[in-house]
Amino acid sequence: MSQSTERLRRYLDDELGECRTEDVEKRLDELGTLEAAIGKPQVDAELETLSALANETRYTLVRVLVAAEEELCVCELNAVVDVTESGLSHALSKLVDAGLVEGWKDGRWKKYRATNRAVALVTVLEGSVTAGE
Repeated sequence: MSQSTERLRRYLDDELGECRTEDVEKRLDELGTLEAAIGKPQVDAELETLSALANETRYTLVRVLVAAEEELCVCELNAVVDVTESGLSHALSKLVDAGLVEGWKDGRWKKYRATNRAVALVTVLEGSVTAGE
């Protein structure tokens, strides 16, 4: 019996007053169903999004774009973050790949705006930090 299964057995024994093998197997099946319901592709997609935000430059760019409530030129974004043009391009590319930012050419200028996903995530994060104070 694995260490995690033995620990689950002890937990169920405490919760139920007694624990049979059937109780452990039933609970393992229930937990397996929960894990399958989430799905690895979903977890991977969520981690990609969180990874895109887990950098000061990228998070600042998203926050600025959400606060602006409109598109901003890459030159405006460059004035906000202290990174090279290459670093800015890389950061914006990662945000686009994560579905947090949309970018397009407007003549000779490149413009970006926050997606609804970015707005939702920033709103939740703001609320969770404010609520915790």
